[in-house]
Amino acid sequence: MDLAADTVMRRGDFWAWRFVCTALSFALFGIGGIVLRVAVLPVVLAWPAPESVRRRRARRTVGRAFWLHSQFMYRTRTVDFRFDDVERLGQPGQMIVANHPSLIDVVYLIGHVPEANCVVKHSLWKNPCMRGPVTAAGYISNDGSAEMLERAADVLRDGQTLIIFPEGTRTTPGQDPVFHRGAAAIAVRGARIVTPVFITVVPTTLTKAEPWYSVPKRRVHVHIRVGDDIPVAAFSEHAPAPIASRRLNEHLHHLYARELKA
Repeated sequence: MDLAADTVMRRGDFWAWRFVCTALSFALFGIGGIVLRVAVLPVVLAWPAPESVRRRRARRTVGRAFWLHSQFMYRTRTVDFRFDDVERLGQPGQMIVANHPSLIDVVYLIGHVPEANCVVKHSLWKNPCMRGPVTAAGYISNDGSAEMLERAADVLRDGQTLIIFPEGTRTTPGQDPVFHRGAAAIAVRGARIVTPVFITVVPTTLTKAEPWYSVPKRRVHVHIRVGDDIPVAAFSEHAPAPIASRRLNEHLHHLYARELKA
């Protein structure tokens, strides 16, 4: 009797269905990346237009693919999803800063801000499924170099929107995000505003310690909330760049520690 009750608890909330859809989600993501690389993006990039226009087309295409993937996860009830105030994202010269609790939050964020540039892990250029999309979209490799900081700042000065995950990796469950100062240094160099995005994923899933097949006992709820814009000038006026970036980074630490516990 107790064993049966425990089995029901562990396999509740349509667990078997969510397991199958999670497996399909990963398969579709990999196949979709290859299809984009081989069949779709070459056509998008080959269509005559200035380089900047072709890059925007490629980003919209990648963003649309991510949006469709997020819809697959939502429509199959693999995850529940809410995105508050998404219309405030995508402004010229806006740096979107987000915490990174799960592998899927990147899909949702880029899928809903499709023309944004993004700083992504350098290892994606070696991933056969993702190398094509990240290259075609002109995303920025997070290789930690000074050239990367300047390239990201140039993107903002050019009026593009830039998404960045300052932790550089997924958040350790139960701990506050720890941001590297590189994001703040980029903001001080080129951003007009910094817009924080607070992401919660309950229960945890697809953290660095959780493989894809470790499907939670209950359905995952993803909540993405856009915070108030932070004017960069408030930190950079009358202060050299290193001090300004340190102050901004400290502000972000305190902000995320407070908001994610609210």
